[in-house]
Formats: sequence, structure tokens, C-alpha cells
Amino acid sequence: MRTITRLFTLHIGIFLMTSVSAADLVDTAARSSEIKTFTAAVKDAGVAEALKQGGPYTVFAPSNTAFDKLPNETRDSLFKDKAKLAQVINHHVIKGKVLVTEVKPGKVESLDGKPVNLKSDNGKVTVDDANVTQSDINADNGVIHIVDTVVLPKPE
Repeated sequence: MRTITRLFTLHIGIFLMTSVSAADLVDTAARSSEIKTFTAAVKDAGVAEALKQGGPYTVFAPSNTAFDKLPNETRDSLFKDKAKLAQVINHHVIKGKVLVTEVKPGKVESLDGKPVNLKSDNGKVTVDDANVTQSDINADNGVIHIVDTVVLPKPE
């Protein structure tokens, strides 16, 4: 009887895991404790709706530690200026769903209209100077890769 109960419990667990639908990029990001600051920035900047409904997108989400590495003055001014914050968030997003195994080296236009430079070398992927530390977090409308540096748009 114990074996039957265990098997039944196992089957129910597998069913529940497979029947839970994926979430959009914002909700998926919100589930990760590593990118809480990024998720808050997306909401504060007013770009959450675009990332919830549009796509597919590839998001290079800076980790909490990446935001902590910014000078205090830079971080504070960024969160006070919603337009600048939106530009920085959009600089971390490209159109299309690109898994790390599909990264093609070269410049790609980000959602802020400025290029980011993607590199892939022996499985190590970088976006400008940011290293991808966790990859291929799938969402309904794209994919998230966590990076170790906030990539600031180059001044014109």
C-alpha cells in the first residue's frame, strides 16, 4: 500500500509541475531572488507592461550584486530619473528569443535603439563588459540571462 501511495504522490507531483504554465518576463524575473533590484527597476521605470505583453525578447538582467557595484551616486540618480532608468532597462533587452547556445557574436540593437556587443567564446557569453552568470531562464514571451554588470548606454 505504501508503494502505491508513493507512486500516486509522485504522479500528482509530476502532473502539477508540468501543468503550471510559464509566466511572462516580468513575472518570471520576480521569481528570482538574484534579480530583485532589476525587477523593481523594471516596475519603477514603467516598462513592465511592455515586457509583459510584447516580445519575444531576450533580457540580460543585471544581478542585485551588479547594481550594488554601481557607484552610489550613479545608482541613486538612476532610480530618481525614471526616463534614464527606462533607457538603461531597455538597453538590457533585445528583440527575439536568443538562448546562449544561439548567440552570434556582433552588435545587436537593444530596445533603447543603441547597440550592445554580444560575444560568445567557448560557452562564455558577454554583453559589452557584462558576463552571463545564469542563462536560459525561459518565460512565455522570451528568455532571461542574468549578468554580473549593469550595462550603461554609451553617451552619444
